[in-house]
Amino acid sequence: MAFVAAAAVPIVAHHAFGGEFDPNRPVLLKGKVTRVEWVNPHAWIHVEVAKPDGTKEEWMVEGGTPNTLLRRGITKDSLKPGTEIVVDGYQARDHSQLRANGRNVTFPDGRKLFLGSSGTGAPIDGADPTEGGAKPPTGRGRGGQ
Repeated sequence: MAFVAAAAVPIVAHHAFGGEFDPNRPVLLKGKVTRVEWVNPHAWIHVEVAKPDGTKEEWMVEGGTPNTLLRRGITKDSLKPGTEIVVDGYQARDHSQLRANGRNVTFPDGRKLFLGSSGTGAPIDGADPTEGGAKPPTGRGRGGQ
């Protein structure tokens, strides 16, 4: 019986997209990274966003696991505090929270990387390169040119 209880802990700690985020509430956040929490099961990027009245608010943006982000080309060093980014994603179901699930992050040089989790009930919005219709990478594979 102890095995069953221990096995249930990770399930409680992790969530599906629809359990926490609102697929009908897209957000576009422009601002500076203030800090990054490189933790499992999801990395969190804190972004200071200027409101139209000039005041600032800090949003927490959920990304994939650190391992998944590394494979997509996102590292702790690419998200240093002060880095200007644009994040598009979806706001938390509790609209009073300044939290979002990030789908894409765009860097000042124009690079756009997929930040979000896939296969968790997130909307099919074209951001996830593994979604239907997305073209697989071309080339000969590992190390091929």
